[in-house]
Amino acid sequence: MPSLPEMMFGDNILRIQHDYGFGIEFNATDALKCVNNYQGMIKVACAEEWQESRTEAEHTKEVVKPYDWTYTTDYKGTLLGETVKLKVVPTTDHIDTEKLKAREQIMFFEEVLLFEDELHDHGVSSLSVKIRVMPSSFFVLLRFFLRVDGVLIRMNDTRLYHEADKPYMLREYTSKESKISSLTHVPPSLFTEPNEISQYLPVKETVYEKLEFPEKLDPEPTASSESTCMESK
Repeated sequence: MPSLPEMMFGDNILRIQHDYGFGIEFNATDALKCVNNYQGMIKVACAEEWQESRTEAEHTKEVVKPYDWTYTTDYKGTLLGETVKLKVVPTTDHIDTEKLKAREQIMFFEEVLLFEDELHDHGVSSLSVKIRVMPSSFFVLLRFFLRVDGVLIRMNDTRLYHEADKPYMLREYTSKESKISSLTHVPPSLFTEPNEISQYLPVKETVYEKLEFPEKLDPEPTASSESTCMESK
């Protein structure tokens, strides 16, 4: 990748790890490795006008850059462990949102910004992760949010949920996207509020997975890591 986001917090990491070494973490470096530089590039809203004003120069006819300058990533976390790891399997189980709404003491909460870029004043691209720990469970939300002014809004969410008595975690990946021209019924003030605009974005893709704990644990575990992106289609 020829360029990195304006603000990249490489030392910021959210790590959830068992004493035996297996677990999952979220970091900016692995997230950027999941950026697909071969997908169709997005042009900013002013691209056509910019190109017309410079028709005398042939080399300006293509204004897109040779990499995904929006830093769109489908990163879902980095699996930890070497001799023992979480086993990722498809599932039909979904996160019980009603349980998350239940009144329960929040023992720990943190939000970590992994990267952010203002796209040369044409919008914003950001990746952040937050965790909420309760006595009976914990919940993680990894969110990639993209707004290209006048063009589109995109949101890739990864939710991770674990109940204390279960030998697994549930992971749900949801990708949403809409052109700005399709959001005429939405107040523009919401375009900058990910939590508010999310309900107006159509779902493009969903993946439901179960991250199962190892059945047998090595008494002397060692650690390594493996990042998880969506497979190219």
